[in-house]
Amino acid sequence: MPTAAPRPVSLPPLAAAAALAAGAILASATLTGCSIGSAEAAERAEGAVPRLRPTPADAIVGEERAVLTAAPNVPPPITRAHATKVIVELETTEEVKRLADGVSYTFWTFGGEVPGKFIRVREGDQVEFHLKNHAHSTVPHNIDLHAVTGPGGGAAATLTLPGGESVFTFAAMNPGLYVYHCAVSPVPMHIANGMYGMILVEPKGGLPKVDREFYVMQSEFYAKPGAAAGAPHTLDMERGAAEQPTHVVFNGSVGALTGDRALQAKVGERVRLFVGNGGPNLVSSFHVIGEVFDHVYGEGGTMVTQKNVQTTLIPAGGSGIVEFGVEKPGTLVLVDHSIFRAFNKGALAMLNVTGEDAPRVYAQNKGLPMAAH
Repeated sequence: MPTAAPRPVSLPPLAAAAALAAGAILASATLTGCSIGSAEAAERAEGAVPRLRPTPADAIVGEERAVLTAAPNVPPPITRAHATKVIVELETTEEVKRLADGVSYTFWTFGGEVPGKFIRVREGDQVEFHLKNHAHSTVPHNIDLHAVTGPGGGAAATLTLPGGESVFTFAAMNPGLYVYHCAVSPVPMHIANGMYGMILVEPKGGLPKVDREFYVMQSEFYAKPGAAAGAPHTLDMERGAAEQPTHVVFNGSVGALTGDRALQAKVGERVRLFVGNGGPNLVSSFHVIGEVFDHVYGEGGTMVTQKNVQTTLIPAGGSGIVEFGVEKPGTLVLVDHSIFRAFNKGALAMLNVTGEDAPRVYAQNKGLPMAAH
């Protein structure tokens, strides 16, 4: 008897979709296997995820100790054309310092400063990181560098008891401006007490030349008086959880960048600000009264994402790079434009510009003088 023709199989819709997807994956795998170098070509395509490869250009040549600077200073640009081993040494300490007039506070710090010391390395460098915890510290500390690819950004390798030291290494794979912070539990307590800073992984070709670079980091504090009369203020965890700061500041204290401590520039210079936000809670609406940002590197990346910007957002645990020229003498005012934070809680700094006047840029022709905004 003749064999009956097989009846077509009807697949349920989900099964049919799965079969089509499997066929597409198989076809893709087959084509990839038959195409010489296609994987490498795809990796080099725009938007592909990079992989770290040892190449002659990235060979580690020699070693050096990182120059670390306290805000608002920034280490000098890296001029070498090769990758090297960079040794970074940072110590956590607990310090009583001024938070505002009449308010002292027990800060937990990286390098004795709030924000912590600025670290500058080059894309491709091999970083050997030494974290020490001062013997007088009352709790363990560690460090999570957002520039690190690896467990906890380094936190998993650096839990350090008072008087101890931890060492780990990482490859500076991704250029950009990154936050670092302590990540010991309870994490909000360590960050809210001042444990944050910035690391710049400079691109291999460097950043465009400017005349001045400054390090500015916003954060907020949730302070309550110490237990004894006259004792330093400490963290109010309830205010922190409710996101109700007593102070919002640049560079660790109210007025840290005002008066004799104001930033300085001259007419005709180009200025770059490395701006970070330690949080722990608030997003910054960063603005310079009297200037427009010519270039903004959004979220601390290495591409100019916007030009001619008035205000840019700096997320908690994030960063941004802004560049502008200064064309007129006078005082420029840096603020978080969530404006009560600036004029009532302390998020205000100054950049004094000196030099020859430029009346075509700006001139008051009639009226009473007044403060900016």
